[in-house]
Amino acid sequence: MKQMRMITAGVTAMLLASAGMPGIAAAQVGGPPADASTNMQSYILGQRDIIGVEVAGRADYKTQVQVQEDGTVALPLIGLVPAASLTVPQLRAEIQRRLTSGGFFLKPDVIVTLITASSQYAVMLGDVGQSGLLMLDREYRLTEVLARAGGVRPGSDDVTVTSPTGETREYSMRAIATNKAPDPIVVAGSKVLVAPAKVFYIYGQIGSPGGFPVDEGMTIRQALARAGGITSLGSSKKVKLYRGEQVTKRVKLNTTVQPGDTIVVGERFF
Repeated sequence: MKQMRMITAGVTAMLLASAGMPGIAAAQVGGPPADASTNMQSYILGQRDIIGVEVAGRADYKTQVQVQEDGTVALPLIGLVPAASLTVPQLRAEIQRRLTSGGFFLKPDVIVTLITASSQYAVMLGDVGQSGLLMLDREYRLTEVLARAGGVRPGSDDVTVTSPTGETREYSMRAIATNKAPDPIVVAGSKVLVAPAKVFYIYGQIGSPGGFPVDEGMTIRQALARAGGITSLGSSKKVKLYRGEQVTKRVKLNTTVQPGDTIVVGERFF
């Protein structure tokens, strides 16, 4: 249980540190755990990732290397070792096997540390809590990456996901949340763009003038309530609707609100 708590705490620290950009914290596998390390058992190594490799107790075998374009890392004694598409534990096992089979060490305690994670990430953009690079240490769905990035801002709903090949797909967070649409997996290299909230504006004799998100099917009556209701000086018969170049006076309260609408509540006659 103590070990599980250490691992959980480490993973939490990495998620918080990596919300802005990957590679801030290190993941260590093998050997004694470091206080600042994070156990990233499922992270898939890729090009440009930087790792540290050492044999515990042997000061003469310690190095930092970058995963090259061909997916390999160059290590002392054993030369080029395939690293891309392997997890950190898998790479550790392979290095340990090669050091043993080559007769360099009898029972080497290999430590592999993920120094900088640069290959497995998604780019978070738009109306999201924290934009930037988000490291993908495992398989994540769209709702999960958005949650890790601080969530979408109030009123935002439309999300566009662009794959590494340039294919784009649009999603509604409301539809996903209500199980009306699938929650897609976000692959490494994807760009996630949260569109600004669709809003309407309301001014005049209203409790809380300003801009508010447009809910699906929202009416003028509901918009008035959302903005705090009409003041004692206002009148529901003096409501104007500005939609583009068109102005509607004495608008019906069951009229559906559209994004960009401006509602003005006038004063009543005494």
